[in-house]
Amino acid sequence: MAMDPLLEVIDEVATAIAERRPVVALESSLVVAAPSADVALDIEKSVRDAGAVPATIGIADGRLRVGMEPALIERLRSAASVPKVSARDIGPVLAGGGLGATTVAGTIVIAERAGIEVFATAGIGGVHRRAQETFDVSPDLLQFTRTRMVVVSGGCKSILDSRLTAEYLETAGVPVLGYGTDRLPAFYVRDTDLPIRRVDGLTEAARGVRAHWEVNGGGTVLLTTPVAEEDALDRDLVENAIERALAEADAAGVTGNAVSPFLMRAVSAATEGRTRRAGRSLLLSTARVAGEFAVALTAARDGG
Repeated sequence: MAMDPLLEVIDEVATAIAERRPVVALESSLVVAAPSADVALDIEKSVRDAGAVPATIGIADGRLRVGMEPALIERLRSAASVPKVSARDIGPVLAGGGLGATTVAGTIVIAERAGIEVFATAGIGGVHRRAQETFDVSPDLLQFTRTRMVVVSGGCKSILDSRLTAEYLETAGVPVLGYGTDRLPAFYVRDTDLPIRRVDGLTEAARGVRAHWEVNGGGTVLLTTPVAEEDALDRDLVENAIERALAEADAAGVTGNAVSPFLMRAVSAATEGRTRRAGRSLLLSTARVAGEFAVALTAARDGG
């Protein structure tokens, strides 16, 4: 890692990686989208409180940045326009020499290159509703088949098709574990009717991940954890809001990349803005679980 000309790793993270201590990667797209810099700092604090080192990842000045000082976070937040960077966008953004805020797929590519094994996010991308017609599938899912990583999340975003996403993951051979649950969570919603393999302890989960990598040679493992019960949204309320919004989008001629934000606004309106509270709760809880899991994964590697 020290000889990699594309990587710029802050000292805290570089030392933790060199000493083989637990590290959790975080995406910088959240830094740009959050209402304040405090959200990013609170997420990092959740990782630290769990015993791991946070590494917020992005692109700046032609380098892959692993770990961000407050000055870089402020630079990302204050810039007039910062492109979101998925896996396919890394090369052009690097070559351009500017700023880039990494999404799930972009972050895990860089995290793996730096030697990080755990990544936390509130919700992954997945198969979009009506994908049978649009072929709209998040690049996150394909990247999971290419990257050796544990992704801790609250499942796929509620506006996506959880059933088709689960089918894709099964076909791709991506293990999906439920921490304390045997049903796939759906972001704002605590569970769906889709069964997954339940694990009640992170030590058990960590040993399972190590065994999976030993046998399969790599790939991503999804460790899902539901949003806190007091912050969760009602499944039927969310589903009804999305169905109405899809009909409204059709009537208004909303298509392509404009559909997702249209649906997100509809769910927010239907829940009287409770999506913001649920989203923040999930960001903090997945960061905490990822930190705890990174500690368990390190112990499993060392024979603990």
